[in-house]
Amino acid sequence: MGSDKEETSVNVTAVTPSPPNELDTAPAQGPADIGPPPDGGRGWVQVFVGHLALFNTFGWFNSYGIFQDYYTEELQLPLSAVSWTGSVQVFLLACIGMFSGRLFDAGYFRSLIAIGSALQLVAVFTASAATEYWQLFLAQGLCGGLGAGILYCPVIACVATYFSKKRALAIALVTSGGATGGTVFPVIAQQLSDKVGFPWTMRVMGFVFLFNTAVMLTFARSRLPPRPRGPIVEWTAFKELPYAFYTAGAFCLLWGVYLIYNYINHYGRTVLGMEGETSLNTLFIANAVGVPGRIIPALVSDAWLGPFRTLIPLCIGAGALYFGWIGVDSAGALYAFAVVAGFVNAGVQTIAMTGLPSLTRDLSKVGTRSGMVMTVGSVACLTGPPLAGALIDVAGGRYLYMQVWAGGIMCLSACFVAASWLARRKQEA
Repeated sequence: MGSDKEETSVNVTAVTPSPPNELDTAPAQGPADIGPPPDGGRGWVQVFVGHLALFNTFGWFNSYGIFQDYYTEELQLPLSAVSWTGSVQVFLLACIGMFSGRLFDAGYFRSLIAIGSALQLVAVFTASAATEYWQLFLAQGLCGGLGAGILYCPVIACVATYFSKKRALAIALVTSGGATGGTVFPVIAQQLSDKVGFPWTMRVMGFVFLFNTAVMLTFARSRLPPRPRGPIVEWTAFKELPYAFYTAGAFCLLWGVYLIYNYINHYGRTVLGMEGETSLNTLFIANAVGVPGRIIPALVSDAWLGPFRTLIPLCIGAGALYFGWIGVDSAGALYAFAVVAGFVNAGVQTIAMTGLPSLTRDLSKVGTRSGMVMTVGSVACLTGPPLAGALIDVAGGRYLYMQVWAGGIMCLSACFVAASWLARRKQEA
């Protein structure tokens, strides 16, 4: 693990801190011997590395609807029980961000990529051989979630240290890996499941993981020198009103933002009576539109509004779409809903991550402080899908209770993000 520190690239120049600007972007300051972020150059290589990491993590998670349908049909498990496996994955991804973020700050970037990717590979290949629920839970839920958590926070934090003015765009390109992965994996499932069976379909996905891992390990490099000393949790951050409000907003949006990926194809099959393969297309579409859904809001954020003022209307829009889902009563309407909701929810995910570095003035702490927010939000990731599944079960398979709850929680997240922005403006004034 010590080799990571030797490979850290250091660009020694004079520090030129910039004052807070109207786009809500925090000054990009690092340690005393590091210049400002280059806003390009080698940073784009790390964006590519991050894109592949998100392809392997959120691309996999965003495709969970594939596995959920298979597990409920083949293993005859209740929807709320199967949802726990998916939610545990996302819970662990967020929960251990506090620890992986601190290790990133300490200089172990490439070691984290190697360990996290190895755990993910073990998860995929063992899940492909699983025949009982507890085996799937241990492999896909626990092992896969741990691997993703070790990867996720460090790659986001690394990219944030390379960019300041173009940070939203850079993080959008990284998080769009979740959309490309969420598009590729359903296509693999759609094309191979009937031909080679579901276990071998999962193994093919595992080989895709392996290729991406090799590329990531070849090119991954951190910019800042290690910060070996420092706490895992910086408790004083929660005394800052902007940080505290933003953490609450992130918790609420993580409760609801991923539900579309878990349930849209299930809704098409069970409520609208669509064929399994046809309903899977809705998940494919929701993930595919996530690429422009991440990039366009990021361009708006960088050019005009900043992350806070971009995220607020996106959260309101996501809430309104969940309410609008109540009126979706045909296959055509569900396709249209998949396009719009996939676009907006992708924007929420990206801009929420873009806002985290904006709350950190010292980039040498960006991994720690970002990981703290992720760890708090992990509880929402854990409980969101099972709660939604329980609401569906209580309603006898109807989605009304879940749709109302999800719409309300997304609107509440917008209120907390707005409070964070106002508190930050008041501090600067």
